[in-house]
Amino acid sequence: MISFEQYIRESAVTQTDIDTFLDPNQPTWAQFDSELGYTLGNDMPKDGIDGSYTISTVQANGRRSAYAYSVRPCRINTYGNSFTQCHQVSDGETWQEYLAAHLGEPIQNFGVGGYGVYQAYRRMLRTEATDNEAEYIILYIWGDDHYRSLLRCRHILIHRWWDHAGGRMFHGNFWANLEIDLNAGNFVEKKSLISTPEDLYQMTDSNFMLEATRDDLMLQLSLFDYVDFDTLDSKKLNILAEVLGVSTIDRSNRERLKASIGRLRDAYGFSATKYIVKEALDYCQNHQKKMMVITLCPRVVRQLIEGHKRYDQEIVDFFIGENIQHFDMNLVHVEDYRSFRLSVDDYFSRYFIGHYNPTGNHLFAYSFKDHLVNWLNPKPITYHNNQEETIDFTEYLPN
Repeated sequence: MISFEQYIRESAVTQTDIDTFLDPNQPTWAQFDSELGYTLGNDMPKDGIDGSYTISTVQANGRRSAYAYSVRPCRINTYGNSFTQCHQVSDGETWQEYLAAHLGEPIQNFGVGGYGVYQAYRRMLRTEATDNEAEYIILYIWGDDHYRSLLRCRHILIHRWWDHAGGRMFHGNFWANLEIDLNAGNFVEKKSLISTPEDLYQMTDSNFMLEATRDDLMLQLSLFDYVDFDTLDSKKLNILAEVLGVSTIDRSNRERLKASIGRLRDAYGFSATKYIVKEALDYCQNHQKKMMVITLCPRVVRQLIEGHKRYDQEIVDFFIGENIQHFDMNLVHVEDYRSFRLSVDDYFSRYFIGHYNPTGNHLFAYSFKDHLVNWLNPKPITYHNNQEETIDFTEYLPN
């Protein structure tokens, strides 16, 4: 098994990948951003259902392209990772577009694949300070978003299994992130270590990659299965455990070591998510906005279907204890699974091709619909409380 240092050094990026990523004349899935590392770009990757290409485009204001009632005033903005962005489907097949078509009003999609909770939150702060702001804010938390918030450069973690396609699919570069101060015991919001396109070429230097991330504790925890544990900073990891109030690392055998690393990683990630959600909620309340959190994690769905305890129960308890508006799509999938006589894998293949396929986005949209309608005030035009069989919709008529 290789060392932690070697794993980082191997992640150095080729100049060709960065050249392509930064070339405005190249179709790229993402585009450079000085604060968040990257935002959505324009591309047509071959990653859809039945071997199809998907059309993924972005508007000038940074949102994914939308068509359903998009010229009408918008009061709902959505933030999150690829399950908010709706990776692997075309622009018109997102859950936001399905809902917009049904409700008669637009829903802006500011999701970006690969983001953690913190990066989505920073995107929210930036967007809500512009003319694209909205009254209703949806923050979508998926799977390992808890951990991504704390990474300085997610590319390092995924470089062994992610294909940048010569730069067209490059992302995960350095971004603003959250980290804990081991001395003070509190979270610190960090700026990206790379803030200009020119500086992005530093990622081709293995020495730079190592020096920039060798003390990234979430990266160490996330690479446990891939590197020699003795090359990690166990002293700092144990200090982190003490700060978070969880058990220190148990090295009595490999199984206990892995379990203790997993508990520490969860504790760090969940603590970060709780901090971020509170900050986002405070912002919304101070700016006369309403916020709702959505959660989905296929790992949780599988655990619940198989009768096991969900690993993220701490987050669920937090939402309930803080009385935070929350929609749990995991529970919808568990209930939906009972309608079929399928293995769990076959059930997942109905809705997922990695991300949701169009059917999965449709299931999500109409599972979430009532929750959303009940939250909105006034109700969307298609749900006005009117006893008449028809209502005045003159403003919807084409010119």
